[in-house]
Amino acid sequence: MSARMPFMADDALSPMCCPEPQARLTLWPGRARYSGPSLELDMHSGSVSCLAVGDEVAFTIETAADGVRRTARSALIRPRVAHRIDAHDGRMTFCYFEPGSATERACREALDAGEEPVTVSVAAEQDLVRRLCATPERAERPDIDPRIRAAVRRLLREPQLPDGALEYAAAAGLSRSRFLHLFRAETGTSFRRYRMWARMLRAGRALPDFGTLTAAAAEAGFASPSHLSSTFHATFGIRPSRLLGAGCVIVDEARVGEGGWLGPRVPVGSARGYRPPQARG
Repeated sequence: MSARMPFMADDALSPMCCPEPQARLTLWPGRARYSGPSLELDMHSGSVSCLAVGDEVAFTIETAADGVRRTARSALIRPRVAHRIDAHDGRMTFCYFEPGSATERACREALDAGEEPVTVSVAAEQDLVRRLCATPERAERPDIDPRIRAAVRRLLREPQLPDGALEYAAAAGLSRSRFLHLFRAETGTSFRRYRMWARMLRAGRALPDFGTLTAAAAEAGFASPSHLSSTFHATFGIRPSRLLGAGCVIVDEARVGEGGWLGPRVPVGSARGYRPPQARG
């Protein structure tokens, strides 16, 4: 079963039917995959590990730290590495892995990635995309600290809540500094970065229910639509308005697995009276 819904970027615009989308964003709990035009990304640094694959031709990846430009058909980029990708107007696939997951480790092992910021390959790793980026999540790493695993699961369940590192540290029975150190060591990214990642996933899932970026930002815990937009741009190198305005279709695999979209299809603009969950009923 497939669940599709195209979204326009602006609250004043209406959704349009797009039976064969040029771009598709697929969401799972903790991870995501984009396939479509490269969209001329600006310099950005991701919150989680990303596998970039050129669907048609080689692309160029430039890292901000050294300014070196590398040519590749695929590249694994570590979290918090500022980079820019030039796909020369070709199509790309980007797979974003949940930090600390077995799938992320399997990708690193498949590409023989070490501690370098970017691991490049001359092969188009489409088989790796099919095995790791388009299937249900594999079992979690057995060696990840259970306190950090619990924190990650809580962040994915309720990223919109205002609880910060202090509250999460208390729940884990750790000091704030020890919790932050352990979180980074176990996941490869920071607590703040991962919470933003979880909020962006929640915003993506909220779009089918509420139909606008304004409402999706509120549902995911962002202070404003501009806060969501600036965070999205810093993380992915593009504004969400441009991505969605290009007719990108969002597919929530968690909802597909449960028999379809859980929420109603709300016409764009009808969510202007939206109230956050804690203010309802």
